[in-house]
Amino acid sequence: MGESARTAAAPGLGRNFIKLWAANTSSALGTGLVTIAAPLFVASQTSDPLTVSAISIAIWLPWLLFTLPGGVLVDRVDRRRLMIRLDWARVVVMGVLGTSMLLGHAPLWLLFLSLFVIETGEVLFRSAGQSMVPAVVPHQMLERANGWLIGGVTTTQQMIAGPLGGFLFLVAASIPFLVNASTYAVSAVLIALIPGTFRAAGKEAETPGPAKAGLKENLASVKADIAESFRFLLGQPMLRTMSVLIGILNITLIGAGSVLVLLATQRLGLSSIGYGVLITCMAVGGVLGSIFGDRLVKRVTATWTIRIGLLVEAATHLTLATSLNQYVVGFALFALGVHCALWVMVGNSLRQRLTPPALMGRSASLNLFIVFGGNAVGALLGGVLAKQFGITAPYWLGFVVAAVVAVSTWRVFTPAAVARAYETPAHLREEQDAGR
Repeated sequence: MGESARTAAAPGLGRNFIKLWAANTSSALGTGLVTIAAPLFVASQTSDPLTVSAISIAIWLPWLLFTLPGGVLVDRVDRRRLMIRLDWARVVVMGVLGTSMLLGHAPLWLLFLSLFVIETGEVLFRSAGQSMVPAVVPHQMLERANGWLIGGVTTTQQMIAGPLGGFLFLVAASIPFLVNASTYAVSAVLIALIPGTFRAAGKEAETPGPAKAGLKENLASVKADIAESFRFLLGQPMLRTMSVLIGILNITLIGAGSVLVLLATQRLGLSSIGYGVLITCMAVGGVLGSIFGDRLVKRVTATWTIRIGLLVEAATHLTLATSLNQYVVGFALFALGVHCALWVMVGNSLRQRLTPPALMGRSASLNLFIVFGGNAVGALLGGVLAKQFGITAPYWLGFVVAAVVAVSTWRVFTPAAVARAYETPAHLREEQDAGR
């Protein structure tokens, strides 16, 4: 398909996708404000790297604990209704936290607990949202749809929320958290405007409850569903390799990010707004990557998109470990943003093409579990390394790990292997599974 035809097909994403995109974008704005405000709030109370990194632990621990059972739930219920309920629940939690800060009675434990609850909802929300995408857009438009989602989230969560979160925090610490509550409410309303039922095919009558089965039977059923998702992933070499690869790299990336606020303020001498601008640099790269990503991947191929991304990640860690120049660090984060957007686009589109609809929620959750499950460990690791060996230690570890991963997996992502992965459509996989 030529570029002009692809551009003309852009409206084919449809109104339902636009609502889903707007909901994700609205929610991401509030999340981005809190992502900036939370470490600034903790840093204003203490300079202990372990305490600061505890924010990332609270954020990422739910991804380790709840992604697998969450995927089972997403494949058993109406995904649209689940997302609506999750949003309203998060409105309440963030509203309580913001109000407590406004009244001057917000201990750190309340912040950590609120972030943990909010991210538990995000685990389910993300899986359900990714599972809805193939149901609202044509399969030939998945790369473009995922690009729009990445671009919208990145623009609001990092580009806008970065400097805005730092500014609002200076006005009043409670404002970013109260705004986040309102963005969850907007998201819930937008998703409610999407018509239809978004339950996995064949699951209409398969939601066991206490009246149908006991606890033991329900647990066995959940385990069987999770095992099915593992068997599917093991049968997809490219998906399996990418998930494990990103999971390993994310441990060190989150470890580095968990103390980035200290690197920015103590090593680079930046203010809270300057820290937000650094986050914005990465966001700008992410937006450009999402806008031009489908064309860029087509031009350089998915193989070189993945390979070059490995080099970019290693170079970013090395730059943050050695440079004292805020502009050099900002450019490194910009390049990292482009790389992350392209990787998410390639990975999500490939998984959505290969996964049968009935497995979409569990496939998304298993991928999130592998990709993000180690992030809590990475956050703790970053805090420990920074405290014991200095603020640059997490970045040196990240450089070594990224370099080793690049060398050891360079030959895995050959053009032939990537082409074979793209040749198996989801509907054909369903027919093969049904015939066994």
